[in-house]
Amino acid sequence: MLIKTWRHSVKRFLVALVPVVALTVQACGSEKEAPPPPDFEPSVASELVRPDSPVIGPANAKVTMVEFLDPECESCRAAYADVKAILDDYPKDLRLVVRYFPLHGNSVLAAVATEAAGEQGKYEEMQELLFTRQPEWGEQQTPQTEKFVEYAEELGLDVPRFRASLDKQEYRDKVARDRADGIAVGVTGTPTFFVDGKWISRPSPAALRAAIDGALKR
Repeated sequence: MLIKTWRHSVKRFLVALVPVVALTVQACGSEKEAPPPPDFEPSVASELVRPDSPVIGPANAKVTMVEFLDPECESCRAAYADVKAILDDYPKDLRLVVRYFPLHGNSVLAAVATEAAGEQGKYEEMQELLFTRQPEWGEQQTPQTEKFVEYAEELGLDVPRFRASLDKQEYRDKVARDRADGIAVGVTGTPTFFVDGKWISRPSPAALRAAIDGALKR
C-alpha cells in the first residue's frame, strides 16, 4: 500500500553539510502538492545524472529513472519495495539513478554509509538495510554511526575500512552536490522521480510504470 504519493516535503531547513550533525532540517509529510519544477536549461537538466551517481540496473538501459531520496525519509521507505518491484519488471530496459536529498539529522551519514558500502560492492544491500530497518535509527538526535557499523558487520564488510570511509569528505561533498542539483531542478521533497528527464508530479507505481512504458514507446 502507498502512503499518499510517497512525498515528504520541506517546510524549512538550515544547510550545513560539513559536520553530519550540523544538518538541521524540519521535514513533514505535506499534503499540498509541490509545484512542478521550472523549465531549466539543458546544462542543468543534464545534472539529473552525474558520472559518479549510483546506478541500479543495466548501464545501457533504454530508460533512466532518477530518484531523489532521503534514507531517513519514511515516504522513501514506503516507496522502496515498489521501486524495487518496478526495476524487477523492467530488467533490461530500466536503470535507476540514485540522488541524495537529505532532510533529517542522520540523512547525510546514512547516505555516506551506502557509499561506503558501495566501495565494497554492497551498495544495494546497505540501502535495503537502511530502509527496512529505518525505525531502528531514524529520527534520532545523535549520529547513528555505530548502528551503521553494525549493519556493515551483518553484510560482511571490512569494518575498519567502512569506518574510515564514513569520514571521507568526498562523500559528504557528493551528498551536498546532489542536494544542490535537486534544488536546481525544482526538487522540494522526497521521494522525487524523473523518468527520462520528465518530472513525475504525483509518483505512484502506476504513474511510474506509465511514464516508463511511454518512454519505451518513443
